Amino acid sequence: MMANLKLTVNDDKTHLCQILRERFDFLGYTFGRCYNRETGRAYLGTRPSQTSIQRMVASITQETDRRRTVLEAEFVVGRLNRKLIGWANYFCLGPVSPAYRAINTHVTRRLRRWLCKKHKVSGTGWARYPNQYLYEKLGLINLPARTHDLPWAKA
Repeated sequence: MMANLKLTVNDDKTHLCQILRERFDFLGYTFGRCYNRETGRAYLGTRPSQTSIQRMVASITQETDRRRTVLEAEFVVGRLNRKLIGWANYFCLGPVSPAYRAINTHVTRRLRRWLCKKHKVSGTGWARYPNQYLYEKLGLINLPARTHDLPWAKA
């Protein structure tokens, strides 16, 4: 079929896999076997790939770097929110809650550390910058709370 269409196949990047036994990544998603948390039954589904999660974590780390402490907190939170919302809007298929929780934990930890460095305060910032301050005062997006608005939650 590929010869009829006059297309070439890159054998280094192309391989066949048994979807019931193997997983593969495509467009940021991992396709393969997933398990229902309530029943334990297996099904074929998608979830955000580890590579896409790691890229998002690296992007968050770059945004909250020590060299950016001259910026205003609202500006940094606004940039983080745009990244988080864009990422969450793309990765909304399959079991996304573990990925959302991991990214949310990372962004809150990094933002607290950034705020401590900005205001020249020692420590991790848990007491000085609690979740209520981050989410209500600064307006940081809480990713795990967004799973309630996903399409399959309304069925």
